Amino acid sequence: MGAAWIGRQLTVQGWFYLLLAVMTLLVVVGSVVGAHLLGRTAAVSDQLLRRIQPAQTEAYRLQAAQVNQETGIRGYAIAADRQFLAPYTGGKHAEARSAARLHEFIGDRPELLADLKAIESQAADWRRSYAEPLAVSVTPGRPKPLDQQKADQGKKEFDRLRTLWNKQNTDLAKAVEDGRAHLVHERKVRDSVLAGMVAAFLLAGVACAVLVRVLVTRPLEALGTASRRVAGGDFAYVITGAGPADLTAVANAVEGMRWHVVAELEASREQEQELTRQAADLDAQAEELRRSNAELEQFAYVASHDLQEPLRKVASFCQLLEKRYGDTLDERGRQYVDFAVDGARRMQVLINDLLTFSRVGRVNDARVPVGLDQALDKALANLGTAVEESGARVDRPEHLPEVVGDPTLLAMLWQNLVGNALKFRDPDRTPHVSITCGTDPDNPDSLLMTVTDNGIGIPEPFTEKVFIIFQRLHGRDAYGGTGIGLALCKKIVEQHGGRIWIDTGHTNGTRFCFTLPSITESPETSGIGTEEKALT
Repeated sequence: MGAAWIGRQLTVQGWFYLLLAVMTLLVVVGSVVGAHLLGRTAAVSDQLLRRIQPAQTEAYRLQAAQVNQETGIRGYAIAADRQFLAPYTGGKHAEARSAARLHEFIGDRPELLADLKAIESQAADWRRSYAEPLAVSVTPGRPKPLDQQKADQGKKEFDRLRTLWNKQNTDLAKAVEDGRAHLVHERKVRDSVLAGMVAAFLLAGVACAVLVRVLVTRPLEALGTASRRVAGGDFAYVITGAGPADLTAVANAVEGMRWHVVAELEASREQEQELTRQAADLDAQAEELRRSNAELEQFAYVASHDLQEPLRKVASFCQLLEKRYGDTLDERGRQYVDFAVDGARRMQVLINDLLTFSRVGRVNDARVPVGLDQALDKALANLGTAVEESGARVDRPEHLPEVVGDPTLLAMLWQNLVGNALKFRDPDRTPHVSITCGTDPDNPDSLLMTVTDNGIGIPEPFTEKVFIIFQRLHGRDAYGGTGIGLALCKKIVEQHGGRIWIDTGHTNGTRFCFTLPSITESPETSGIGTEEKALT
């Protein structure tokens, strides 16, 4: 009863805040306890692995260094050869290094430090009372029998050192064993406490789930069932609220909405009638558009056949006129005939270019996977004569990805861009065209391609103008053409969902950049353009 009353007083948000606070408290407490236990385990592990065990190894090195000293001084006393002093001298240095490292490892362990100091003291006494005087008494190169009394004294002193070694090794072994036992104990405590914390988290989660089910989920299910019943058409069903305060408020709001359903239904019927009328208008517009497209097709047929026939006749008869009456015409007359023939031919080229421009996106509108490699190969094959005559070098990626589009239009795009680079080449240097392909940095789902040349370039103020149909930057006497090529490229790229522009930051030529949507974002298509092959 009390829980139900509290459930009605709190909102859903309040319940979530309460549960979040409980879980946060458990997480904080568990984190603190877990961090403390992990810290203790790590400290014990570090003490064992980084101090005690290395100290045990270093103690063996210290003892080995002292054995080398005893062996070296004894050999020098017998043979009177200075080379036998090398083990003695090296052993002293090694002993000093090992002792210094042992002080670092066991400086906080008084019992182990006492063993080390005893060994250092005994080793110093042995060197002072036996080794050093023995070394001074030997004349290099003149061996003499070893004094047995001194030898026995030295052995006795060194045996004391061996006794201290045994004690040190025993104490270090005991320290290692104690450290391992301590580490095992800390791990058991840690695992037990962490298991208890996991159990507490699980119990808290179960309790929270039951509480949410009783006080929140069931009222929400009841409200959802009532709402679906009203939505199914039973508008007379009364929606009652239960559970938290905000769910009750929502139920009352839904009940209020029920009264407006009938009016909304009437309004929706009127809207449906309006949509039906608009759909009929759209159908009529679509029919008109189909009729208009059919007329455009008829116009294209007339332009490509009937309209060009008079031009062909004009050009043919002008040529016949020049051939038959050329001897009777003066220089100006022959020039007039040449003007007429050239004008007719340029009109034919212009009509064909206009037809090509108008068909983009209307006649040529295939949408199939197209390999840009194949489209580029076709374009370069069409430009083979121009490439060979100009001696141009075309650098291209080893592999180009696939895009969805029209194969003919994409080949036309490559042909116009590469042909533009060959056409507007610098007369003082061999044409060089470089093609690259990569991922568009502004849109990872698109490919960014560039066509760079070392030609005469395009001034920055005209970088937008060149994409307008019939716009030319040079006279026909300098460079031929109709001024449709780049406008056609722009239309093809935009028809495929991309964009094209001129990189104004590139100097010493022209760089055209364009994007096309990629089919996939695979690694094979994201890093294309690193390897190139050259065509001449």
